[in-house]
Amino acid sequence: MTRVLETEIGASEARTAAFAFGALALGAVAMGASPIFVRLAEVGPFASAFWRVALALPALYAWMTYEARRGPRSTAPRFDRYVLVAGLLFAGDLFFWHLAIMNTTVANATFLAALAPVFVVSLSWLILREAIGPEIVVGLGAGLAGAAFLLGSSYSFAPSNLLGDTFGLITACFFGSYILAIRPARKHHPAGRLIFMSSLVTAAVLLVIALILEPTLFPATSKGLMMLIALALISHAGGQGLLALALGYLPAGFSSLVIFLEGVAAAVFGWMILGEDMTGMQLLGAAAILLGVWIARPRRRRQTG
Repeated sequence: MTRVLETEIGASEARTAAFAFGALALGAVAMGASPIFVRLAEVGPFASAFWRVALALPALYAWMTYEARRGPRSTAPRFDRYVLVAGLLFAGDLFFWHLAIMNTTVANATFLAALAPVFVVSLSWLILREAIGPEIVVGLGAGLAGAAFLLGSSYSFAPSNLLGDTFGLITACFFGSYILAIRPARKHHPAGRLIFMSSLVTAAVLLVIALILEPTLFPATSKGLMMLIALALISHAGGQGLLALALGYLPAGFSSLVIFLEGVAAAVFGWMILGEDMTGMQLLGAAAILLGVWIARPRRRRQTG
């Protein structure tokens, strides 16, 4: 009977991990579409960052409400330290990401921001006490090699880009810190409530920044408005929401490696929508990232006895 129970528990854990991985991969693809929407949004970078979060709030509120009705009775939404830290870190991520785009090449900014998994894997053991096995290290190496092939072929160092390159590295630190913050926060909040409450914090911070730094907040045409709505619903509610959902079940270190898929998705969307050709080097990079994620995947624990 004990062995049967252990087998059932193992199978249940495997199904949960598969579901969480699917959500995480889909979230990475959704986040990978964000550069397309930002480019077509007809507003400045800080305005698009604000609308990305603000326009997602109704959908996130609906998710939180549905979650509360379906799940066990829990405490009312509150701005505790988990919510505040997550919201502030994501605001910092978007702020420095857009500063990087403005002060260096898009390729440089994207490549440097893609270094976030190095930060997460390095600190997930120290802060979260998560085990970092050799498969994570190998997967990280393959993912970094893939990112270098995918994005690094367009990387160029120039003294004039140094400030923007620095902002790109800061972006990686903020996004890595965001992932590390969401993982323990999910032990205290369900995904819908966490992403809605933290997004309120992020939107408030980005609104102040946009009012100070942007000449206008509103797009000129309905096409620009539709791009902002797509950015909010697909990349934020979908992408960040699924990331928060997955981090309730998957280790932060492995989850950060799956985020490498965002770069693959961005390249594919650029090819499909903007007509940007994918080189053989980029295809090799995409394959290396997929291999790294497969190597680092969580294994089902073997049953003994």
